[in-house]
Amino acid sequence: MKSMGPLGRAALSLATLVLTATSAVAAPITIQDDRGHTVTLPDVPRRIVSLLPSLTETICELGDCAKVVGVDRFSNFPASVQKLPRLGGLDDTSIEALVALKPDVVVAGVSARVIDRLEGLGLRVLALEPKSMNDVQRVLGKMGRLLGKEDDARRLWNRVGGHIAQSAATLPPAARGLSVYYEVDAGPYGAGTASFMGEILARLGAKNIIPAELGPFPKLNPEFIVRADPQVIMVGQRNAAGLPQRPGWSAIRAVKQQRICVWVPAESDVLVRPGPRMSEAAALMARCLREAAQGPVAWPTTPFNAPPGGMR
Repeated sequence: MKSMGPLGRAALSLATLVLTATSAVAAPITIQDDRGHTVTLPDVPRRIVSLLPSLTETICELGDCAKVVGVDRFSNFPASVQKLPRLGGLDDTSIEALVALKPDVVVAGVSARVIDRLEGLGLRVLALEPKSMNDVQRVLGKMGRLLGKEDDARRLWNRVGGHIAQSAATLPPAARGLSVYYEVDAGPYGAGTASFMGEILARLGAKNIIPAELGPFPKLNPEFIVRADPQVIMVGQRNAAGLPQRPGWSAIRAVKQQRICVWVPAESDVLVRPGPRMSEAAALMARCLREAAQGPVAWPTTPFNAPPGGMR
């Protein structure tokens, strides 16, 4: 066989590189979502619809905000996503508007009622539901795989954990060991020990009055909270009005000593979303514990007037 000359070898090398690059780009992506469903994409998605704020924020923190073509009505961070088409909420997602965006994949919470209809129309849906810190790490890993940024996702998780540890390190001894009730909704629903909020509180040295066996976000009997007698209460401004006047609550230490931390809407959005801004959530909780250890905590002076926000 005739030996190949320099030009031939160069051409072969170039062809090999092209084939290798093409096969790498075209490699299918397979992910098992939180329903146990296997979702397969032919390649890294270029058009994404996100129906959960924490997933929207995760995509953007991983540097792919430009791939998001539509969001739910609660996604409001970073500011750039506020210009995108808004497609509704958990119960009233606009199917027609979503389909018109021609997404390669839709990311949503497991509880989104629109999932079956979207899949029936042939759309790929990745359903993820982070509730605990372990869930957040796992979901971040899946989003990293979806976007072809698994190393970035690992670095992001390590950075979040490092910042939470830094917030814990800033707390004086008097701010540690305080018993806390975190109200996430006026049911009342609380953030339990098993929730990501509860786990952040634990890392800050606080004692959550809601035990893990009640679940991440249980609905509570108000008498349970009165009997638990927390030293600190954390609550969003939406639900804070009238809290001290609830039957029996005037006897709670946090109410008597005015150690109630009231979150303004932008802070609530940070605190209720299990995603890349959990480090900011830890800093807010640490601020609350520091202030409560020193005495009465001031309530926000601006009246409650929140744009759509919240939601995980």
